[in-house]
Amino acid sequence: MVTDAFIRLSVAEEHMHKHAPELCMPFATKIPYEFVKEIVAVGNCANAAVAAARLGLSSALVSNQGDDEIGKKQREVLKQENVSADFVIDHRDMKTNYHYVLWYKDDRTILVKHEDYPYVLPEIGEPKWLYLTSLGPTSLEFHHILNSYLINHNSVNLAFQPGTFQIKMSKELMGLYKRSKIFFCNIEEAQIILETKEDEPKKLMSKLHELGPEIVCLTDGPNGAFASTLLGTGTQEAWSMPTYPDEKPPYDRTGAGDAFASTFTCALALGKSVSEALAWAPINSMSVVQYVGAREGLLTRDNLESYLASAPDNYKLRRL
Repeated sequence: MVTDAFIRLSVAEEHMHKHAPELCMPFATKIPYEFVKEIVAVGNCANAAVAAARLGLSSALVSNQGDDEIGKKQREVLKQENVSADFVIDHRDMKTNYHYVLWYKDDRTILVKHEDYPYVLPEIGEPKWLYLTSLGPTSLEFHHILNSYLINHNSVNLAFQPGTFQIKMSKELMGLYKRSKIFFCNIEEAQIILETKEDEPKKLMSKLHELGPEIVCLTDGPNGAFASTLLGTGTQEAWSMPTYPDEKPPYDRTGAGDAFASTFTCALALGKSVSEALAWAPINSMSVVQYVGAREGLLTRDNLESYLASAPDNYKLRRL
C-alpha cells in the first residue's frame, strides 16, 4: 500500500528511444508544474481491496506501512471504503511507502521507493479468495511462506497478478503459479515470464497454463483483453474482449490494470463465469482512467451492471 503524489506536468516532451517511450524534461533548471494531488492508500493491493468492497464483497487487506501520519491517513481511507485493516501492520520507526507520479498528458512515470518491511503473514484464517499482487524486492521468503500456507489451505482460491519484482523472480515462484486459480499479466510480461517472442495471445495463454494456472487473463492495452480456461478434458477454451468505449478521452491511466484484474476476480467470487468476468473487467478499467489515481473511478456493482446493460453492440465476446 502506498500514497501517490501526482505532479501534473506541462513542460515535458515524449520521445521514442529503442522502441520505448521516454519522458524528457529540461535538466539543471526550474520546471513549473500545474498542481499536485495526493492520493492516499493506493497501490495494486489496496486498489484490489477497494474494488472488491465496492462490488459487494467482504474485503480485507494484508499490507505493511509505517507508524507515521501517512499511515494513519491510509487506515482512515480503508475504513471509509469498508475494507478491513485488521491485517495491516504499522512498523515502528519506519516510513509509509510514498511515490511521486510524474503525470504528463494521460499517462505517467512513477518514482518508487519500497520501504524494507519485515514481511510476515498474519493469521488470516481461510478466506474464499486470496489476491496476491505487487510486493517489494526483499519479499522472496514471504512468497515461500505464502506458498506453504496455500498448500495447507486447499479451499482458498488464489488470484495472482504479479508486480515488477515478482515477474523478475518468476522462476523462484513456480509453486504459486501451480497453485493459482487465476493468473493475470499483459502481453509483454507474459513474454518475459515465458522467455519467448511469441505474441499470439492464445498461444501465450496456453504456455502460461502449462505453468499451472487454471484460468489465464492477458491484457493488451487498447487492443483489449483475453481469457482462457482449461476444461476437464484438458482442452483450452479462450475468448477475447475489446475495451469498453471511453465516455471521454482518458484523464489518467493509473490503475487500469488493477481495476481489470480485481474486477475479473470479484466477478468469479460473485458466481459469474469466466466469459462474464471478462465482460465485467474492462468496464471498471474504463471508469478508472476518467479520474486522477486508481481508486476514485472504481464502480459499485449496480453502476457496473448499468454500463454493461447499455454497452454498444460491438462490445461483445469473441471466441478464439
